[in-house]
Amino acid sequence: MIETVFTPWQSLGGGVLIGLSAVLLMLAVGRVMGATGVLAGIFAPASIADLSWRLALLAGMVTGPTVYWLATGGMPEITVPVSMPMLLIGGFIVGVGVTYGSGCTSGHGVCGMARLSPRSIVATITFMIATAITVFIIRHVIGG
Repeated sequence: MIETVFTPWQSLGGGVLIGLSAVLLMLAVGRVMGATGVLAGIFAPASIADLSWRLALLAGMVTGPTVYWLATGGMPEITVPVSMPMLLIGGFIVGVGVTYGSGCTSGHGVCGMARLSPRSIVATITFMIATAITVFIIRHVIGG
């Protein structure tokens, strides 16, 4: 059985940091912080300035765990209850969804919702419904 441990303070802190970073990126560069769009733009940047902010944001995402480790002296234990092939299949499915959905959860759910974008509101509702159905099937039908 998969156990989910709710961590309200850590969740609140993470949400505040994600929201703050999205606002700061919009103020500094005028761009929406959708993680997949940021990553895709590294491979086909519009200019050196465009590549620079994308690389800086990616570097922050990659070095974040190192900062956590230095601040706390250790990393949290993470258990992934599926095999590597399943992770790869899941990643592929997410990539397809991001392509057809014109963005990811961070772009639509954080930035698009904040801008009251109708497309992002529909996308976020769709994400949440699909998530609820998936969790129900995994936990109650399949019995994971």
